[in-house]
Amino acid sequence: MSDVVHDRAVPSRSARYIKLLLLIVVVVLLNSGGGWLAHQINFQLYPRHEPVLHLIILGSFGLYILLMTLPFMPGIEIGLALMLFLGSKGVLLIYLCTLIALSLSFLFGRKIPLQVFAKLLDWLYLKKTRDLVLNMETLSLNERLTFLHKKVPAKIAPYLLKHRYLTIAVLLNLPGNAVIGGGGGIGIIAGMSGIITYPRYLLLVAVAISPIPITIILKGYI
Repeated sequence: MSDVVHDRAVPSRSARYIKLLLLIVVVVLLNSGGGWLAHQINFQLYPRHEPVLHLIILGSFGLYILLMTLPFMPGIEIGLALMLFLGSKGVLLIYLCTLIALSLSFLFGRKIPLQVFAKLLDWLYLKKTRDLVLNMETLSLNERLTFLHKKVPAKIAPYLLKHRYLTIAVLLNLPGNAVIGGGGGIGIIAGMSGIITYPRYLLLVAVAISPIPITIILKGYI
């Protein structure tokens, strides 16, 4: 009997590893693609580009907002490339575009049904996390916080829940955060969680993404 159970467990474990590996490959490809796009944006401007200059600028900002909204994209690299391309006058525009993109990602996350996310977790064989997400679906903000305090590990998670806005601010400024979803992924998860209110999130993001533009303007790096 034990041999039969073992034989049944092996394919499931192998499938989980394969799916996790596939997810990692997708994340790596998205990061590489974002880096390539950042390199393409940072090109030398010549007089022959003058007729299409405004079109290039508008297209670049639109592309930046789109990529910054998506998860697992290294948006900061693209933003810095645009700052180098446009100079100091473009810093404020990049800041506003980043604010718009992270707001969109939060709103998209708010609209995504938790059942859809649960299906992804189920596909990755994360059964306990899937059940946790499904149990939260019909709960209010306060009920979700109470529920999570009871269910999550008792050492670090309660502190992160209590200071959830500070946690998001740290994650947004964490180097290499594209690996954990980037700004877009963080915004989507924040929206899906149901424990973050949009006005506070918007204020948080406005403050959290300001150090780099302020530093660039004050120090005159561009």
